Amino acid sequence: MSLLSILLMDPAQGASSSWQTIFMFGSIIVVFYFFMLRPQMKKQKDQRKFKEEVKKGDKIVTLGGIHGKISEIRESVFILDIENGGKLKIEKSAVSMEYTAANQKDK
Repeated sequence: MSLLSILLMDPAQGASSSWQTIFMFGSIIVVFYFFMLRPQMKKQKDQRKFKEEVKKGDKIVTLGGIHGKISEIRESVFILDIENGGKLKIEKSAVSMEYTAANQKDK
C-alpha cells in the first residue's frame, strides 16, 4: 500500500490504519535521526573542535598512521616533527582525533 493511496483513501474506510501507517513512518524517521544522523553530526562537531584546539607541542597520529609532534601550525597545515629529526607537512584534515583523545585520557 503506497503513501499516496493511504492519503487518498476514504476516511470512513481506513482512517485508523492510515494514521497507524503515518505514525510508523514518523517513528522510523525519528529513530533514524537519533541513532544514525545525530551521533554522526556530534562526532563531526567534536572532530572540528579538536582540530581547532590542537596546539604546538601536541603529539598526534595522522589518519595514515604517522606519529609526530606538532612543531608549527599554519593556516591549513601542520608541520610535524617525526623520529630522527624528520619533518612532515600534513593537512589539518589528516589528523586523527581518536588516538590523541585516548592518549589524553591516559595522562
